[in-house]
Amino acid sequence: MAAPLELSCWGGGWGLPSVHSESLVVMAYAKFSGAPLKVKVIDNTWRGSRGDVPILTTEDNIVSQPAKILNFLRKQKYNADYELSAKQGADTLAYIALIEEKLLPAVLHTFWVESDNYFNVTRPWFASRIPFPLSLILPGRMSKGALNRILLTRGEPPLYHLREVEAQIYRDAKECLNLLSNRLGTSQFFFGDTPSTLDAYVFGFLAPLYKVRFPKGQLQGHLQRLSNLCRFCDDILHSYFRLSLEAFSCMNRNQQQIDLGISPAGQETVDANLQKLTQLVNKESNLIEKMDDNLRQSPQLPPRKLPTLKLTPAEEESNSLQRLSP
Repeated sequence: MAAPLELSCWGGGWGLPSVHSESLVVMAYAKFSGAPLKVKVIDNTWRGSRGDVPILTTEDNIVSQPAKILNFLRKQKYNADYELSAKQGADTLAYIALIEEKLLPAVLHTFWVESDNYFNVTRPWFASRIPFPLSLILPGRMSKGALNRILLTRGEPPLYHLREVEAQIYRDAKECLNLLSNRLGTSQFFFGDTPSTLDAYVFGFLAPLYKVRFPKGQLQGHLQRLSNLCRFCDDILHSYFRLSLEAFSCMNRNQQQIDLGISPAGQETVDANLQKLTQLVNKESNLIEKMDDNLRQSPQLPPRKLPTLKLTPAEEESNSLQRLSP
């Protein structure tokens, strides 16, 4: 395409091109699809939209949110899902919905709510990339926004208290990781030898959890026990981002103090929950596939030009608190 594509996103650390999950999703998809993105890393001189990244800018469009950006890239013929079947496309939507429902709340809690992680890792890192005096204010607002989002989605009866919510979201997240590990198996990617949208989403949410060094990391420790998911992240970093992984080879040793052992009785519970999650994904996948078939059989309208998505200052501030991920 003639128009340049510029992606504004949070920068990287700990061997990652970005520590921000949604930025990583778009960056990985661009690598998989061959989209020629010019990456503009936000630094302490940044004066643009706050908390709304990633943002894709072209001569005629400004697009935010990963799903909208990926859809825009597909319309420009940068499609990483070109070879997927209808069933695989439905599976992709079902697994992404599962990640956002089951994994995202625990990732938000790990980065933004767990006090040791927030004050020692998350707040200092993001504050160093935000211009003064917003660096004193915005990280705290982002943390409160993450907590409110968790309680809004998971604070219904009988989980009224934060500790009960925390216990539930971490159980759900670990089951989600187990399901993803079981689905990936020994394959290089989730649908064979070629990466797709699902691989971009899984990588985007898992890589920061895997690589960032947290004082407290119960979910991180569980992920490190799932060797195929760790290998999946390492392979994408090495093959598509050419980043050295040597500095992080001893990361597992830093987490040895975390006891993640599972008793035989506990393993039966994990297996039962994993089976329930698998059934849930299959139901969602079948439903999406039926909807997709009905849509293909219905009369189609001619495509319309994608409108320019521009935010007012008030919408920017509102969105910065509503769409948070680490």
